[in-house]
Amino acid sequence: MTRLACFDAGNVAFFPPGVVESLQAGGMVIFPTDTLYGLGVDPRSKEGLRKLLVLKSREGRKPIPLLLDRAERASAWAEHVPPSALRLMVAFWPGGLTIVLPAWADVPPQITGGSGTVGLRVPNHPIPRALAKSLGGAITGTSANRAGNPGDWRTAEEIVREFTGEVDWVLWDGRSPASGTAASAVQRSPGSTVVRASEEDVVLLREGVIPFGEITDILKKG
Repeated sequence: MTRLACFDAGNVAFFPPGVVESLQAGGMVIFPTDTLYGLGVDPRSKEGLRKLLVLKSREGRKPIPLLLDRAERASAWAEHVPPSALRLMVAFWPGGLTIVLPAWADVPPQITGGSGTVGLRVPNHPIPRALAKSLGGAITGTSANRAGNPGDWRTAEEIVREFTGEVDWVLWDGRSPASGTAASAVQRSPGSTVVRASEEDVVLLREGVIPFGEITDILKKG
């Protein structure tokens, strides 16, 4: 059964009973972020990752980004964080920038997609940060849609109908789907900007809510 939880995003100290427990048991949760709706599982849960790949119709060859509760968690997933990445974290986290870094060898292959790298972001939204904190600092942050479906949800009920029986919870923060204003704008967001950072350079992989020009400006100042 898929359950809809509605609560104040400004007070996420306590999620409805069962949300965190579902994630810890290998369940899936859909939640609002500062860009797109996210599909979250515990990134260390084999069962959670299996369910996520089935829902997304993936075979593990496409990396799954992670959302962190704070920047200091990056070192738990990234083997090396170059100075350029640190400058970008200071400038754009929390916010709409995903930074791809070399992953530790023990990061699950479902997360890296076999790339040897991991995409990390601290979102500017309390719900995914609180969920990540409850799981030790990270939660998956892939977009809540199926392959080939943009997932332009207008109401919370639409999300529940689409994923009923497949995800355990849909979290609604009061400004997401049912309002039809801010929520719709969030879901139509282009998503986060994605860059790959190394000692040599910073490469744009996808331009999203943060223009790449703003990123290069920060790096030039460094």
